[in-house]
This record gives sequence, structure tokens and C-alpha cells, in this order.
Amino acid sequence: MPKTDSRVLALDLGTSSARALVLSPDLSPVEGALARHKISPSYGAGGAATLDLHDYVEGLLGCLDELQQNGHLVDISDIVLSSQWHSIVALSSTGAALTPVIPWVDTRSVPAPVGSDFDECAFHARTGAWLHRLYWPRRIPWLRSIVSPAFYAGLPDLVLERLTSERVTSVSIASGTGTLDLASGAYDAEALAVAGVSGSQLPPIVPTGWTGVLSSAFALRWPALAGVPIHPPTGDGAASNVGTGGYDETTAAVTVGTSAAVRVVHPIEDAPELPWELWRYRVDDKRAVTGMAFSAAGNLHAWLTGVLQLDAGHREPTGIEIGSSRVIGVPFQAGTRPPETVPGGSGAYFGLSFDDTAADLLAASLQGASLEIDRGLRMLDGLFGRQLEVVLGGGGIDASAWWRNCLTATFARPTEVCAEAEVGARGAAAVALGLSPAPCGESLRPVAADVDRVAELRPRYESLRALTVQAANSLS
Repeated sequence: MPKTDSRVLALDLGTSSARALVLSPDLSPVEGALARHKISPSYGAGGAATLDLHDYVEGLLGCLDELQQNGHLVDISDIVLSSQWHSIVALSSTGAALTPVIPWVDTRSVPAPVGSDFDECAFHARTGAWLHRLYWPRRIPWLRSIVSPAFYAGLPDLVLERLTSERVTSVSIASGTGTLDLASGAYDAEALAVAGVSGSQLPPIVPTGWTGVLSSAFALRWPALAGVPIHPPTGDGAASNVGTGGYDETTAAVTVGTSAAVRVVHPIEDAPELPWELWRYRVDDKRAVTGMAFSAAGNLHAWLTGVLQLDAGHREPTGIEIGSSRVIGVPFQAGTRPPETVPGGSGAYFGLSFDDTAADLLAASLQGASLEIDRGLRMLDGLFGRQLEVVLGGGGIDASAWWRNCLTATFARPTEVCAEAEVGARGAAAVALGLSPAPCGESLRPVAADVDRVAELRPRYESLRALTVQAANSLS
């Protein structure tokens, strides 16, 4: 039977923060039981973006200390982890880190060493990934060109090792490396060959039901957690889907955090053939998640409100009708995700005039991001043969009523809003404990006039998007 009668400690390993929070038996956050360590990636030349591993882990451990000091580490039945996908660290033969954490936003790599007989379509169908710098088959050869690693691991693997003294990974985290055979749940032989490694150089993959416990040193540091089972980490995209209430093939979950995504969770057995434009990862031993991700979302909103120096009362495009702005924003400030190859620094605005306001620019940006997400949703509709129900979740959704309504109008269908902002932590707990949380938020219906305006805007946006892609790729 699923567990529903105890509190859960969730560790959320994000790109902008590491957090520890306590969830009640119904998977809602316990008031006041949240500790956060802010993460500031270091950016450099050539597309470099890194996270300091020591600072990250010590900050997370400090979050647990804070929860203990405030009396929140009591009556905990399980410890779960939700983590960013795609990160990698090169390790020495003794397990020491030779590099910082390389997260998804880092764009450095070297060309993939493949022969003329390499079939990327077959590779994509098996692994759900492309031969792209986001994934380990391209990351590892690049890392090997700058250091001499013996092993490789992701951030969640190293956090788990620090806590339990066991370096293992989950099928969910492994799927985000681009080295997993999705059907078998084992490392893919061709992906390993392209990367130039053996499976023994990567963390062993443990089943969803595996649990570890805190090492003796940490059991002394947090005695209330001694012997509490620690579950394998779930990739943040999969966790966010389940956490919003999108946990079967009838429902697409749209989550907006630093980045954004639209995804559908479905059984891995008899999964529909994967279109080239979409990725597919694993949720757990029995389920996969198929979708499309977008690099500009909450980060776009934060950047633009900062550039425009908007105070808290003006961070929504109040007074601008959805789909009505003359300005069109193509949100490629952080480039595009694969299989497209638009580099960062390619964002564009069209139609600017002297009478445009900060609200016009903000509306154009949020509208552009909504149209990008809608492209993925329509592909998923076609893949699953129905107009999917939609649930919205994440910090960006929680923060902006205008954006919620814009997405609903752009999708031209009703949406359900997840009432909990902590969808990643909630989903990781649901995956580990076999639960199916409901959205429990407001229901939105599209306004007909908004839908019509967006429908008129869409062809102009698509034309200008294509122009932006062409210009960005010709200049890169």
C-alpha cells in the first residue's frame, strides 16, 4: 500500500538553489519547514557555466542543519530527491572531483567521434536523446580533452554518495545523460562507445525500489534521520510532471521554472514511436516521460524585469490584452534545446516603436514563450492521438496570473493549475511512495477573444521565428 501517514523530507537539487523541505502526508509543504541555499553559477568564455560542487553540497547539508535547529526533522518516514538532469562531474581514480559541476546550461563540448555508419535516428529512438552537447556522449570526450578522469557522475549521484557512502544512480537520472537504453533500463552500448567509456566508469543503476540510509557520521549529525530510507533521485522534469498531477498519457503537464517544458508521462512498455523533435527519459522502472523543453521561461521574466527595473507592482503586463501586442518577442536569449541548434544570445524583438512600454515588451516575451510551449503541446497531441488535458505548475506559473491566462488562451483549451509551487519535491515523493497527487488548484477556461487574437498572431510569430533561427545559425 502507498504510504500516506508520515512526513517526507525532500531534497531539491536545482540550478538556482538547493533546498530541503518537509512535506506533510498529503504531500503539501509543512509551513516553515523549508531551507534554501542560493546557487550562483559561474559563467565564463566559450559558453562556460559551472557550479561549485563543494559549495553546493555543503550548502545543502546546511539546509538540513537549519531544519533540525527549527525542530522539523522529526517523524520523517522517507527521504526523497528531485534533481536537475544532465549535469556531469569528472572524477579521479579515488573519486575526487577533477572539475566543477557542469550543468545543462554549459555549451562547451567537442565534436562527437562517430563513423559514417552512425545512425542518429536509431540512437535517438533508443536513448530518447540526440548526439548533442547536453548529453554525456559529447560531454565525456570534451572532459577527457581537458583532464584525465577515471569515472564520471552527475550532481545527484555525488549528493547521494555523500549522504550514504554509495555512488549509485537511478534509471531516471541515467536517462538524462543520453547513455541509457530506455527499453532495457541499462546503459546503451553504442552511447558508451561514442563516449569512449565502459559502464563501470559510470554509477551503477539501481531499481526504483532501492533505498539507502545515512552514513554513520550523518546519522550522528541528524539523529532523527538515522535509518530513514533514502530513495533514488528522480529527474526534475519527471518529478515536476507527477507533482503537478500529470502522471498518465491523458494529461500534459506544463511546468515553468528557470526553464520550461511540456511533457507526458506514460508506460515505457508499448510507448509510441518517438518523433525526432521530442525527447524521452524515464520516470521510474515502469514509466517514461516524453516532451519538449525550452531554455527561456522564468529566467526570461527575471532578466527582463531586471533590465527594465520594474518594481514588484509592475512585473506583469497589466493592461495588455493577450495576443494583442504589436511587438513580437522570439525568446532565444538562452538559445534552443536540441534538436535545434540556435546558440545563446539569439533573442529578438520585432515591431518596436517609440510608443511601446515596458508592459508591451513583457507581454511579447511571455507570449513568445507561450507560443514556444504550444509547439511542443501540439506535437504531443499528435503523438498520443488526442487533445491532451493540460495542468500548469511551477514557480513561474504560481507567480503570474497573466502568464497562466496567456498559456490557456494560446493552448485554446481549459487548464488546471497545480496549487503547490513545490512540484518537483512533491513529485519525487509521489514517485518514491507510489502516490498520485491531484492538481488541487484553480480551473481556467480560455477567453474566446484572447484565443482569436493569438490565432491571428501565430503565423506572424512563426515567420519571424524562422527568420531568427536562420539569422542566428548563419552568424554562429
